Amino acid sequence: MSVINPISGANLGLSSVSNLAQPGKAEGSKPLDPGKAAGSFIDAVNDLQEQAGAMQKSLYSDNPVELHRVMIAAEEAGTAMDLLLEVRNKLVEAYQELLRMPV
Repeated sequence: MSVINPISGANLGLSSVSNLAQPGKAEGSKPLDPGKAAGSFIDAVNDLQEQAGAMQKSLYSDNPVELHRVMIAAEEAGTAMDLLLEVRNKLVEAYQELLRMPV
């Protein structure tokens, strides 16, 4: 069976989002603060949305932008937003489950 190799050189723009899932690897590093992690995750999603919007505006104003790059940026932004919403939904669901627990 052949092994699937990762695409080298692909920059999907989600590196800052994926780094949040890996708390400090170095010894003696501080644990990940959930508030800061959520804030940086939201900022990363916002940055992707802004980049996609800027690329779309460039395309509409007849600047030399490749259509496939605009579509990829839009899909990345949409996927990141979907992920953010799913994480939010799971957090709300977990909070509601805690409220239903007897004391």
